[in-house]
Parts: sequence; C-alpha cells; structure tokens
Amino acid sequence: MAIIEQAADELQALAASGPAVREAAPEDSGEAASWFQTAPMVIVLALFFGLPMLVVLVVSFFDFDRTDIIPTFILDNYVELFRSEVTLRLYASSLKFAFIVWAVTLVLGFNIAYFLVFHVRSLLWQIGLFLVCTVPFLTSNVIRMISWIPFLGRNGIFNQALEGAGIVNQPLEFLLFSDFAVIVAYVHLFTLFMVVPIFNSMARIDKSLLEAARDAGAGRFRVVAEIVLPLSRTGIALGSIFVITLVMGDSFVVRTMSGGQSASVVSALQNEVAGLQYPPAAASAVIMVIIVTLMVAGILRLVDVRKELAG
Repeated sequence: MAIIEQAADELQALAASGPAVREAAPEDSGEAASWFQTAPMVIVLALFFGLPMLVVLVVSFFDFDRTDIIPTFILDNYVELFRSEVTLRLYASSLKFAFIVWAVTLVLGFNIAYFLVFHVRSLLWQIGLFLVCTVPFLTSNVIRMISWIPFLGRNGIFNQALEGAGIVNQPLEFLLFSDFAVIVAYVHLFTLFMVVPIFNSMARIDKSLLEAARDAGAGRFRVVAEIVLPLSRTGIALGSIFVITLVMGDSFVVRTMSGGQSASVVSALQNEVAGLQYPPAAASAVIMVIIVTLMVAGILRLVDVRKELAG
C-alpha cells in the first residue's frame, strides 16, 4: 500500500507541475525568437561600430615616431592631451558651438513645429510647408556653405543692403570668417534635425487639451509652458541629440566659415591623422566619444525617450 500511495503522490506532483511546464515552454520559445530577431543588428553593430572603436581605443595607448606606430602600452597620449592648453581650448570651442547652436535651433525648431501643428489647419498646407523646410537639403553642404560667402562677405549682399539703408557706415567685419559665420551655417544646416522630432511629438498632442486649458482661462504662454512643452520633451530630446552630435563631429563648417580663424577638436584630429600621428588622434577620438556619450546620456537621463515613444 505504501508503494501505491507513493506512486499516487508522484502522479499528483507531475499533474501539478505539468501546466507550469507547458506554460513555460512558450515563454522560452518567445525569448529565443527575440534573440534571433536582434542577433543580426547586434552582429552589425559589433562588426562596424564595436570593433572599430576597440581598435581606436587600443591604438590610443600606442607610441609612434615619424614613420611608424610602436605597439606598446603608454599613457603619454592622454597625458599630453590634458596638459595641452591648445587642446583644452579646442574642446571648449567645440562645446561652445554645440551649446549655442543647440539653443538657437531649439528656439527655431520649437516655434516652427508649433506653427505647423497648431496654426496650420490644413494637412495639405502642413505637408507643403514642411517640404519647404527640406528644400536646402536638395543641395550639398559644400554648395550651401559657399553660398554664404557672397552673402555675408565684406562686399556681400547683406553689407551692401545695410549700407544702402543707412544702418551702417562701413561693412561689418564679423559677418564672415568668424564664429558668427560658423554658428549661422550650423543653424542653417541642422535646424531641420530639431524641427522634425519636435513636430512628430507635437502632432501626437490632443488639441482638445489646449482648448480645455483655454476654456479654463489659461493664456497662450501658460498653455505652451504647461501642456505643449512637457508633451514635446521626447522630440526636444531627440532633436537635441541630433544637433549636439552633428556639431561635435563636424569640421568642414568650422574650416570653411571661419577662414581658419576658428578650430574644433575634429579639425585638429584630422590634422594629426594627416601628419601620421595616429595614437594622439586616437586618444582625441576616444575623449570626444566619451564627452558626446556623456552629453547624450545626460539628455536621456532627463527624458526617458523609449518610455515616451512606447506610451
């Protein structure tokens, strides 16, 4: 009898555990399927992003001479980088450009997106005006940069217009080949990268919320500050990431629009590569990646983009 009772107990235990096993099987298969789905992207990122960054990191600790790279482990490249006042000024210059361009493009992008979403009632007009914003992208960056030179130059169209109107007595020197020209060019190039994500966020806002706020007596500024701005933070975060990373990684605009009077970390890095100074260039690249990553992480810390998009 004891044997029969023991067998009955085992059968009951198996019957109780059976559904759990059957329920766990779909979860396991679903997890395996998700791994198979993400595996191609993981492999691509590992080969084309992770591996090159690993090579750059390793080379940044190498020594070098005029003609060759010496595979050894030294910290001189990083020590010289942080001790150099020129390098620190280059980083400060790049951060200055990034902050100013971010602020200007944020103001422009927010107002343009707000106008398109809440003031243009017709969807056809929204699409048409939105396409107008993309017209500059039909030409190359080189042509767009060169087009600013005859406009902002000493004898350019803008100076001639100011002199003709009697606003100034002599041409303004700071308009071209200066930090001002660099910022103008950056804003021209990157404002659309701020407009698009903010527009997408604002388009998801229920307009009845704004009408209810106005019916409750809220003014336009309060509606924008307490409703539109918080609900557009995902687009602001994405646009900020685009603009900051593009400005920090650019050298062409600085070289073209400053006339060699301004510089950035990337332009100095290119000069080091041209001089076959690969380890110092790799060290500068690593520091630049760390700075940009920290800036992006700070933005993502303020706004949970994935949660906002999923919601």
